[in-house]
Amino acid sequence: MTQSYAVREWDRLAYGDGDGQIPERFADRLAALAQRSTFAGRGGSGVLEHGRHSLRARGVVGILAASGCSLEILPKIDVAPSESVHDQNAAIRKRLVHMLAVALNLKIDLGSITDLAWQRETLLEVLIRIFTDKLTEAVRKGMPRRYIEQEDDLRALRGRLDVVRQFTRHAVNPSRLACRFDDLSEDTALNRVMKAAVLHLSRTSRSSANQQRLRELAFVYADIAETPPSALRWNDIVMDRTNRRWRDLLNMARLFLRGRYQTTTGGAGEGTALLFEMNTLFEEYVGRLVCRALAGTDLAVSLQGGRLFCLAADTTERGLFQTKPDILIRRANAVIHVIDTKWKRISSRIDDPKQGISQGDVYQMMAYAQLYRAPRLTLLYPHHPGLGSDELVHARHRIAGHETILETGSIDVANGENVLHRLRRLLIGGETEVPAQGQ
Repeated sequence: MTQSYAVREWDRLAYGDGDGQIPERFADRLAALAQRSTFAGRGGSGVLEHGRHSLRARGVVGILAASGCSLEILPKIDVAPSESVHDQNAAIRKRLVHMLAVALNLKIDLGSITDLAWQRETLLEVLIRIFTDKLTEAVRKGMPRRYIEQEDDLRALRGRLDVVRQFTRHAVNPSRLACRFDDLSEDTALNRVMKAAVLHLSRTSRSSANQQRLRELAFVYADIAETPPSALRWNDIVMDRTNRRWRDLLNMARLFLRGRYQTTTGGAGEGTALLFEMNTLFEEYVGRLVCRALAGTDLAVSLQGGRLFCLAADTTERGLFQTKPDILIRRANAVIHVIDTKWKRISSRIDDPKQGISQGDVYQMMAYAQLYRAPRLTLLYPHHPGLGSDELVHARHRIAGHETILETGSIDVANGENVLHRLRRLLIGGETEVPAQGQ
């Protein structure tokens, strides 16, 4: 039986056998699995701090599953404090899945999952549940098929004659014709990806309900060739009007099989992981929302655009230290606003005019001001109750010697209501209502 544990990012999980503790043998397995992640050696943030008395989560969230145990790392999102820990974790899971759906541009009906499921299932099991429900609905409407070129030796001509093969292989046996023809088949690159995802999740899921759904889907895909994830031909998948309803499923399969953010798979019995770096997820979540919020205006949005260099070599003019602002907003090809997202808590202390903002972040924004000539720069953070009820702009500063304004703002990721309207109010101060379907 698998023992499940949960911890919030930057919190500790003490060793022991009591409630809210984890046996040290399990902690060792999970820490070893986390150490194989590419996040483990990234700038000191990593996944887990393997201490003498506790595990400490860092700035990476998701699920680690080793032999006999699993650890769910949840983001530090502020939800209603009056709720129980199970209710709080359920609310955080729901917001995290919402952020993933926005970042991956997925259409997910979160209302189809019961409150009990949010409480009892881990993030991974919730994502598997969403994937299997969507895949079951899709295959009921018919699996996508494509014409695939086939070769066969037949008694009657089908398609066209392969002249070279005919006169080399059947020169002395003209009763067989070397035919090349197109055959409408379900054994396509897209369906092979779906089968690979089903088989992979069958080995990963610990939920009996999910296992039942996956067995049913494996039966549906029995006639599709089994392909190892490393051999899947992703580039052969062509999304068009005939299969566009499979786009969300393809993105989810890519998340499970290729690690849209980052996955770790150990050897037999070592474990698996599905991990998300919150800095990256928050950046993509906000970027997608900004694109939606400004759709239909005279403003154009670029994500990870710009790419201007801070320095140029004297002799070769080769650029050095390329910049990649998270979000650039342009009007008539001129950059008017640069936004950089930071997944960290800013201070609400009235005696701290810097609000805990790092000097490096300010230097970075000053470089953007110099290179992109934008009159407005924003450092955008997640909102927390200590900042009060106003989640938008908290402070504005003028960069010395310039007219450029550097402001700090926040967005409440725990509150999904009217999020596009709230963002649009921050960006252009407009009071125009944004259509609800984009949220």
